Amino acid sequence: MAAPADDKNQEFFATHRFARISARKARYVIDLIRGLPVEKALQSLKFCLKRGGPMIAKVLKSAVANATQAAGLEASKLYVAQAVVGDGPRFKRFRPRAMGRAYPRQKRTCHIQVAVRELRDGGPAVKRRSQAPLAGLAAGPSPGSAPGPGATGGGGSKQAS
Repeated sequence: MAAPADDKNQEFFATHRFARISARKARYVIDLIRGLPVEKALQSLKFCLKRGGPMIAKVLKSAVANATQAAGLEASKLYVAQAVVGDGPRFKRFRPRAMGRAYPRQKRTCHIQVAVRELRDGGPAVKRRSQAPLAGLAAGPSPGSAPGPGATGGGGSKQAS
């Protein structure tokens, strides 16, 4: 299941459709592995305490198997190039409540898709976000920074005409 014909950019996909977990819950887990090498991603999923961890690990292992069988690539040279969770259909059910009423329930599903690509010499094309920019926000503004919008006393959004 390779997408492009170019060997350098060849991606190998695996999909789990109609997974019985909400897309929002699965996205928390899929964000952990996006852009990581396959070995690190599997290690992260192994110790992930979320319910979607084993589901996503199974999809990732399937994508790695597709890459190793179709193109003969080594699993140690692959990284997670793309990891997407999309909404699936909802099962609509009803729960009985007091006095003959019924409350609707939506049992949500999702489609999990993972693509792996061969690791190049320069590393993965997807860069991980670092936590460094957030560290400076906790310390407060720097001494040479300009004051915020409310510091001048001008205030509101009305303009003088």
